[in-house]
Amino acid sequence: MKLTGNTILITGGASGIGLALARRLSERGNQVIVCSRKQEALAYARAEVPALATRVCDVADAESRRSMVEWLKAEYPNLNIVINNAGVQHHRDFNSDPGMETLDQEVAINLTAPIHLIALLLPMLKQQQNAVIVNISSGLAFSPMADVPVYCATKAAIHSFTLSLRHQLKQTGIRVVEIAPPIVDTGLGGGTRSGGTASRMMVTPEAFATDALAQLEADKDEVLVGISVQTRQLGEAMFERMNNRS
Repeated sequence: MKLTGNTILITGGASGIGLALARRLSERGNQVIVCSRKQEALAYARAEVPALATRVCDVADAESRRSMVEWLKAEYPNLNIVINNAGVQHHRDFNSDPGMETLDQEVAINLTAPIHLIALLLPMLKQQQNAVIVNISSGLAFSPMADVPVYCATKAAIHSFTLSLRHQLKQTGIRVVEIAPPIVDTGLGGGTRSGGTASRMMVTPEAFATDALAQLEADKDEVLVGISVQTRQLGEAMFERMNNRS
């Protein structure tokens, strides 16, 4: 995959792994556009990486999505790569309080929003050479962490959807890539981590970006970083190890 001279949209690109990818891709001479729900997060991202273009967008809101796509068509008609990175993670304990008031938002941001956005952007991407859709799943798609059950379920669904989308689009010339990060040291999940997760399983956003981009350059359609290699290979066999608090 060519990682220079592209026009790239990264959803949720103002922080965490999204910002780490945006920084590295911008340094390689790409035009990088990041969107976020929060203007202050975008201002921080621009301060960190001045070359970024930014857009306030709630990807889970239909009108906000449509407005961003129309803006992209007008301002960045050469858009050829979209990285569906925006995500939220909530701890849920079905023995006490599963926090159902945030359920629909978690499912929308992690699963239905990227599907809607892909559908809106496909006509634009089909006009480009070297078009790529990158969906960010998770190592937890293959072996879930029990205290973030809905997050893991949405990432498993993104993995499944990506396989089907790749199959459907294989005659169009649009590449469909999945990146499965490991547990990355970001604010995802409110800064808390599951009890069975040893710190040695974590990587920094910068280390993640370095590894992920190297694998993209090697033309991998499934990019596995860190512990995601093991969760992909071993699947549910990793479940007890990952969720054991003793």
